[in-house]
Amino acid sequence: MENKFTANLALFMTALIWGLSFVAQRAGMEYVEPFTFNMVRCILGGFSLIPVILWLKVSQTDNRTERRKHIQHINLERAGIACGLALFTAMTIQQYAMQFVGAGKGGFITALYIVFVPLIMVLMGSKLGKNVVVSVILSVIGLYLLCWKGGSGFDIYDLMILVSAFFYGVHILVVNYYSRHVNPVKASCLQFFVVGILSTILVLLFEHPTLSAIYECRIPILYAGILTCGVAYTLQIFGQKHTLPVVASLIFCLEAVFAVLGGVLILGESLSLKEGIGCLFMISAVILSNIRAEKRF
Repeated sequence: MENKFTANLALFMTALIWGLSFVAQRAGMEYVEPFTFNMVRCILGGFSLIPVILWLKVSQTDNRTERRKHIQHINLERAGIACGLALFTAMTIQQYAMQFVGAGKGGFITALYIVFVPLIMVLMGSKLGKNVVVSVILSVIGLYLLCWKGGSGFDIYDLMILVSAFFYGVHILVVNYYSRHVNPVKASCLQFFVVGILSTILVLLFEHPTLSAIYECRIPILYAGILTCGVAYTLQIFGQKHTLPVVASLIFCLEAVFAVLGGVLILGESLSLKEGIGCLFMISAVILSNIRAEKRF
């Protein structure tokens, strides 16, 4: 019972950290450009996981043969590159759009990656469950209420966040595939370095960051890099080890709620009644799509 309570608390803290990361992403755009933000946060994220990797190495006995190590190293490289490419695509689109989208709205739209996962699996030959069909309908209604601008239609940046949510769904499936073959912490560390390197290329091509601007952005960057990537990921591993997948999924749904609360309390954002109702539809869609998640994976 104590392990379950501690695990659920760890997952709750993970959802809180991830939800408030949208506040950090939004606040960071006041100081640096999006590719610079991603470059620094992901490199920090990669380094923040190295102590976790070293701790796991010291605390566990390694009985692998040299051949087994060689195969796992190859799989780790493939996992890091594949996961990194998917995450880079999602994060780049999202961070660029977050210059123009509120933290709360961005959090709710991004949460639709949970709905996109089963839809992508349908394209790969899986059967579509009834709960997913209802989730899609609810999410479309919620998206309309949250993002429709009257006569001007949908905002292009809202749609970009939706596209990034799709690629976050792709990332989850890629991670799910490789997690059976590699150490998840090492793969996560490597994927952050891949995103950081690719973001560096975009920075050199399109942006002109300064050390003073990065220093002024230190709090959002440190939060998004160390807390979101290193601390939250470690809490997630511990939490999911001691609780049921469906419980973990439902707790993670709170990420979108914390994004809204953070936007309101920290950034002074607000939601209209129509947008609030849209959020309720979207969180219902996310929860419903998670109810049978353990059967799909």
